[in-house]
Amino acid sequence: MKKKIGISYTETNFQNYWNWFTSQELGDEIELIELSFQKDNIYDFQLCDGFVLTGGIDVVPELYGGVQDYPHKPDVFLPERDQFELQIYTYSQDHKVPVLGICRGMQYVNILEGGKVFEDNGEQVNQIHKKGAEDKVHGVNVKKESLLYSVTGVEKGEVNSAHHQGINPNYLGENLMVSAYSDTDDGIIEALEFKDKTDKAFMLGVQWHPERMKEKESNPLSQKVKEQFIEAVKNHKR
Repeated sequence: MKKKIGISYTETNFQNYWNWFTSQELGDEIELIELSFQKDNIYDFQLCDGFVLTGGIDVVPELYGGVQDYPHKPDVFLPERDQFELQIYTYSQDHKVPVLGICRGMQYVNILEGGKVFEDNGEQVNQIHKKGAEDKVHGVNVKKESLLYSVTGVEKGEVNSAHHQGINPNYLGENLMVSAYSDTDDGIIEALEFKDKTDKAFMLGVQWHPERMKEKESNPLSQKVKEQFIEAVKNHKR
């Protein structure tokens, strides 16, 4: 029976996530499933050996005690998506299924573990991190004692950036630790993982977009992350 990766549907650039997993990498062993709040296909959760929580519009601020009005907030929120992905994440933790959280996906993991995000990072930070005509690019510093370092083998690297919200370091989620920070002066949290990994499946959250960064095949902060996630999927036992 093939292993399956469930990718949560996003209204922005969903195909990039799908195409990131090449046919050579998936081979005959793994296939992809689209998990969508529009289809409400929650029964497909139990078929999955890994989940990708994708980027997209802001999480509803009520879920982390945020204010209702703030700069760059979306015209319309998607509470149905928030609820659907809550069910994905809950299932992943109940059944020890590997998770890769990307941009909003990482932020939502923090929220679901009891943490908070900044509603908006502020204009000064947005000049470095918020997407303009294309993604911004900046450096990151990876903690040597982290899973992210053991996966990528790098303490420094370059990533792409396209976000106006970030994890509030004063409200880190339960049992989460920071794996990487932006190398700029703003202290933006760039990666998360479990602090105590005992009895936990693979979980890594990244603030950047590995699925669409330039030279993603040669950048370990994209390729190595994906390879390790695929390995965790192959090793998952239902």
